[in-house]
Amino acid sequence: MTAAAPSARRRHLFSFAALSASYFAHIGFFNPYLPLWLKDLGLGIFAISLLTSIQGVTRLFAPYAWGALSDHTGERVKLLRFGAMVALLSSLGLWFDFGVWWLAAVLLVMFTHTSAMMPMSEAAMAHLVSSSGAFDARSYGRVRLWGSLGFLVTVFLAGAWFEQFGMAHFPAWNVLILLAVVVSAGLLPDLREEVHPHERKPAVWPVLRQRPVRWLFASVFFHVLAHMCIYVFFSLYLDALGYSKVMIGLLWAVSVLVEIGWFFTQSRWLPLLSLTGWLVLCAAAMVLRMGLTTSSAAVLPLLLLAQMLHALTFAAHHSVCVALLSHHFPGRLRGRGQALFTVIAYGFPGVLGGLAGGALSSSYGLASVFTASFVVSLMALACAFKVWRLQHPATVARG
Repeated sequence: MTAAAPSARRRHLFSFAALSASYFAHIGFFNPYLPLWLKDLGLGIFAISLLTSIQGVTRLFAPYAWGALSDHTGERVKLLRFGAMVALLSSLGLWFDFGVWWLAAVLLVMFTHTSAMMPMSEAAMAHLVSSSGAFDARSYGRVRLWGSLGFLVTVFLAGAWFEQFGMAHFPAWNVLILLAVVVSAGLLPDLREEVHPHERKPAVWPVLRQRPVRWLFASVFFHVLAHMCIYVFFSLYLDALGYSKVMIGLLWAVSVLVEIGWFFTQSRWLPLLSLTGWLVLCAAAMVLRMGLTTSSAAVLPLLLLAQMLHALTFAAHHSVCVALLSHHFPGRLRGRGQALFTVIAYGFPGVLGGLAGGALSSSYGLASVFTASFVVSLMALACAFKVWRLQHPATVARG
């Protein structure tokens, strides 16, 4: 792919921003309200937990399969469009009530085709968010913040709608937002990476055998696993502590707002440290966040501080990981590298965090989940420090 002219580059970045906004709008609508819709259908807790876990299960296999296919063909944008269309068509099945296994099949097909969309999108966008071979934090942040805005707007709009009209319109909301994803994918530039049929496709295993890469993935795994208690149990935890629904919503909003602020301004801050230095700082912020949430959640100012750390524990961490992946998995390794990040960071931690957190909270209460996450965040910090030490041996030796 050749470098785009400035005007074409801006247009292309806008189309990726539109896809980010619509995709995360779907996440912001679907993830919080799917359990409520299933409950409205009369399903029990076991059936609801089974159906809501399907997205995490698809992240164990779908991202890497799609990433490998995109590396093999070079057709990342066409695959994105195909996946969006199949997800839209399969979502029509939610309008039919044929029982739990029918819903499970519909969700399996839908999430198999959406769970790899962001890794493929970021792999396709990589040449647009690089400047002279280096990661362009400003361009990436300006694209990614639209995903956060899409999430924030949709979670509030859908919540207000369902509060007023009930959950019966859930399938219609799903179709409309996936239609927006299809339209956004259609706006993407027809980018294709050159693939030479007689050229041997680079293997991913030599990269994974590199010690910095192994420790990077270990750090990412523990970091996001610690985050899972926020995604899954935070609202329940605050409700048990006596916080109102309005205050719970505001605390969620604070985290998304600082996330948007970080993505908008990250080009100012990222040059201040090396990428591996930021990885350590983000992990340290996660330790502090989990510590405050575990010990001081009843103290509102401290809980607000913990939520504001989301700018580092999620937004900065995500951008740093994308930049490091672009460095370690260039060219035709890019799709598989991004896919491995999704599988290791969100697939396995999503399934393990939900199951282990559920078992812990059932036996020892919700506070135990956050105590365990504090311990896991310490493991993430240790792994991040190992990555930094491997990249800066001279600094460590002088110390």
